[in-house]
Amino acid sequence: MSRNLLLVATLVLAPASALAAEGWTGAGEFGLVLSSGNTDTDTLNFKLGLKHEGEQWLQAYTAQGLRAETDGDTTADRFDVGARIGYKLTDRSYLVGAGRYESDEFSSFDYQATLALGYGYKAIDTPRTQLVFEVGPGYRRAEPLFGDTEGDFIGRGFVDFKHKITETTDLIDTFLVEAGSDNTFVQNDLGLQVKINAKFALKATFQWRHNSDVLPGTDEDDTLTTVNVVYSF
Repeated sequence: MSRNLLLVATLVLAPASALAAEGWTGAGEFGLVLSSGNTDTDTLNFKLGLKHEGEQWLQAYTAQGLRAETDGDTTADRFDVGARIGYKLTDRSYLVGAGRYESDEFSSFDYQATLALGYGYKAIDTPRTQLVFEVGPGYRRAEPLFGDTEGDFIGRGFVDFKHKITETTDLIDTFLVEAGSDNTFVQNDLGLQVKINAKFALKATFQWRHNSDVLPGTDEDDTLTTVNVVYSF
């Protein structure tokens, strides 16, 4: 399995250099744990974030995945992609369209897909601190493990925060909520990133995920703690 995981991560992170040449910025994160002996465990998590800002348009794309196996049995298998495209109204405010698709074999849903429109505002935009808010209505399509495909209107909220604690240490937090009558999804990623050099860093992240509509006997909350190598471009 480890060879397959490394191949997936390589395919995800490989386009970084080419995109940087076209004026994009971003970061690729990668974490891998392999253990053998009495218990064989392989775990991979990766994340790719891309951003581009022009005179009129903002673009941000993400892809992330988590996969784990213990003694040949899959214990985690999740992948999601997201996109945010904004049209600037002023230097600080913009209209935004956002989409997200998630597939998780170990949740109460085969998939969740959302599309939303809204208003975004850069509350703080300094070299040391950035704080962005987005809010607006949207629509979600989801397929439960048991039952018919569901569709409902949602309210979407998004917060993106970054603060430079020192010249080499950043505090990063992203918060997303998609609230509807069928299910309320919440995800918060709190991370501390320490630079190794101009391109590489180490990042520790605590992720909390919540779904209000789950199968009986299933927890509403999931947490994940990771320590990743980060390549920025």
